Amino acid sequence: MALHLGRLSASPCWRAARSGCGELRLWSRRCAAGRICRPPGTAGTEQSRGLGHSTTAGGGPRLGTGLAAALAGLAGLAAAAFGHVERAEMVPKSSGARSPSPGRPEEEEDELARRCSCFMASPVTDLRELRRRPGDMRTKMELLILETQAQVCQALAQVDGGARFSVDRWERKEGGGGISCVLQDGHVFEKAGVSVSVVYGNLSEEAAKQMRSRGKNLKAKDGKLPFCAMGVSSVIHPKNPHAPTVHFNYRYFEVEEADGNKQWWFGGGCDLTPTYLNREDAIHFHRTLKEACDRHGPDFYPKFKKWCDDYFFIAHRGERRGIGGIFFDDLDSPSKEEVFHFVQSCAQAIVPSYIPLVKKHCDDSFTPQEKLWQQLRRGRYVEFNLLYDRGTKFGLFTPGSRIESILMSLPLTARWEYMHSPSENSKEAEILDVLRHPRDWVH
Repeated sequence: MALHLGRLSASPCWRAARSGCGELRLWSRRCAAGRICRPPGTAGTEQSRGLGHSTTAGGGPRLGTGLAAALAGLAGLAAAAFGHVERAEMVPKSSGARSPSPGRPEEEEDELARRCSCFMASPVTDLRELRRRPGDMRTKMELLILETQAQVCQALAQVDGGARFSVDRWERKEGGGGISCVLQDGHVFEKAGVSVSVVYGNLSEEAAKQMRSRGKNLKAKDGKLPFCAMGVSSVIHPKNPHAPTVHFNYRYFEVEEADGNKQWWFGGGCDLTPTYLNREDAIHFHRTLKEACDRHGPDFYPKFKKWCDDYFFIAHRGERRGIGGIFFDDLDSPSKEEVFHFVQSCAQAIVPSYIPLVKKHCDDSFTPQEKLWQQLRRGRYVEFNLLYDRGTKFGLFTPGSRIESILMSLPLTARWEYMHSPSENSKEAEILDVLRHPRDWVH
């Protein structure tokens, strides 16, 4: 079953703001009272094909290059493995979810319930388990990715003006599950997916081999390596060729070795793919990401910007997929908390870096020729995802994969024309030059 969410912005429950630590804070007394918060038109359910989670993952030069295939296949593309869809609810289903735990203040219990009440669906992890380990990184990261999903979906619905998100909550029989939110054929967006996965179990032999090939010294016990992986991933394709496509993904991974030692790391990034070059848009997007990076180190943005340019490269075309952004993987220093706060800052930068660009261009006039060029550029997007993205390839070659979930990042429409070449000095040639020669947008 799928729950369709109408105009999220119309409900006071969905009017939210960021606090200093990046949490979604509710402005509605109704939410504060812990009641079920449903946007208008969400009382019923409709039958829908289950959609799982899709992500883009990768590796990089500093900390290795092969692990992202395993990570994306397990963490980001967890829905590619054996999920099934459940009815999406706006509050956790656990009985006694709001009953205070012994020795824990009731206010703290209510705060967690308030945060969870405005997610797109109840957390993947049981609420009682989240309460038992409030300081654990798995709890912090799961709440962050669920909050990010809700914030982005809210912003997209507000821009679209008539959007309906299909919300699918799925489970993975080996452990964990996810929440996939998909909008198709909206007023502004042709296709927008924002998905969360939280999975655990034992690494496959293929995944373990890939990790070791990247320098991970993993010691298995009886051939088993327990892992936990979680992430939020999104690809957004607007209808108007002057409004850019965007992708983001942020994830966390833990592996427990035979001696009980845990290896952990974060990965992710955000990149922009415009059909036509708009210099002001490019500067705004990159400056917003740079500001998020600069709060944690002056070398973060230049390092991760180059990593992004290098990764999203369509080798057989000799061009990048878009105008870049930031990308990183295997990030495990200086400390778990410091890297988490960096990822948190990146997640908070998604809406301010991208939504203003869509608002600016969603009503721009365009010609049939400009729409055709958008379709051709989407063809390049498809080529990268299917031929080069290690996460997508890993999911496609995983037995029992949910193909719909893996291919959620692809646009509804695209086009390939034989030997197409834009006219010299045209707007189409201009964006191609940027894709072939990455620029510094912030200096």
